[in-house]
Amino acid sequence: MNKQCRDCSAYKRCQDSYASWIFFAIGLVATIAVRVVTVLAHLDPVYGKIAWYVGVGGFFVFFAYKYAINQSLTKLVAKNNLIDKVSGKKELSHDEARLIGKILCELSSNKERMNYFFIFAVSAIALVIAIYFDFIK
Repeated sequence: MNKQCRDCSAYKRCQDSYASWIFFAIGLVATIAVRVVTVLAHLDPVYGKIAWYVGVGGFFVFFAYKYAINQSLTKLVAKNNLIDKVSGKKELSHDEARLIGKILCELSSNKERMNYFFIFAVSAIALVIAIYFDFIK
C-alpha cells in the first residue's frame, strides 16, 4: 500500500501518495470528458469523438489503478487471514491491528467521497444539458 497512514482517527492525518492524486485527477478529467461528449458532438462531431476517447481512455487508466489497489488490499487481508481473525474476535498482533487501520483509512478517504460527489454533480449537469440539446433546442 502506497499510502502513509499514521493515525486516521485524527482529522487530515492520512497522507495520500502523489500517484493517488494523479490518478484522482485522471478520473476527474475522464468524468468531465465523458459528460461533455453530447455538447461537443453538437458543436463538432470531431470534438465529441475526442472527448469520448479522452473520457473512456481516462476511465480505463483510472479503474485499472483502482483495481490494482483493491487487489493489493484483498491480498493483504487474505495473506494475514484478517477476516477470520476479526470475525472470530481473535486477538490481533500489533502489525495486524496496524494493517486493519491502514485498510480502514483507505476506505475512509475524503478524496474518494469528493470523487463520487464530483461524478454525481457533473452527471446531473450533463443530463440537464443533454436534455436541452436533444429535446428543447
